[in-house]
Amino acid sequence: MDNQNKSKKDFLLGLVSGIAILAVIGFVVVLGMYFNKDKDLLTADLPGGNNTNTEGNQKEAQIKVAQDDNVRGNFEAPVTIVEFSDFQCSFCGRFHPTLQRILDDYPDQIRWVYKHFPLDQIHPQARPAAEASECAAEQGKFWEFADGLFENQTRFGESFYQELATQLGLNMSEFEDCVSLRKYQDKVESDLQEGIKAGVGGTPNSFINGQSIPGAASYEQIKSVVESILSD
Repeated sequence: MDNQNKSKKDFLLGLVSGIAILAVIGFVVVLGMYFNKDKDLLTADLPGGNNTNTEGNQKEAQIKVAQDDNVRGNFEAPVTIVEFSDFQCSFCGRFHPTLQRILDDYPDQIRWVYKHFPLDQIHPQARPAAEASECAAEQGKFWEFADGLFENQTRFGESFYQELATQLGLNMSEFEDCVSLRKYQDKVESDLQEGIKAGVGGTPNSFINGQSIPGAASYEQIKSVVESILSD
């Protein structure tokens, strides 16, 4: 009888210990998910999906770059940075100077391609700003217009787009007609769909020679990837 009681006690003790261990493991997993979520929120605007990149499971994205894309730098450069971005995204605004600095440091080795990824759910002016920027591009001023947008993210609206276009010396009649007719709505939507296909879930999200770099990566991070490509 004593042996039977001892076996029951040992069984119960083992059961309680097992439950306790599982509870601890579950707590650690949940805690890890919580901190990873916070990390994402610090580096990108997420409309609902996940914008993280899992090491060891990375697939190079095949993104086409055409002559009519918005390209800054040497079009024949060995390193291509394709940035999917949202003009109203605060993280994109912080990241913009990083890519400007990278291009300044590698003027002949990099081509920087800007593609639109408006997060309509949280940034109602992202798409109108993108379409207005394409109207500026029609007159050869996309990058100047983009710089002005990122420098004035709190002023977005039709009147500001007109003000910026005036400052850049655009033909205002052509610009206003282009904006009001939404001439480039298909181009903006095409960029968005291309980004979704490539796995973009938040902004900014850059692809350096097909390698996904989500979030507002630091200058040092971007430089490291660029140097690695150039040294191969």
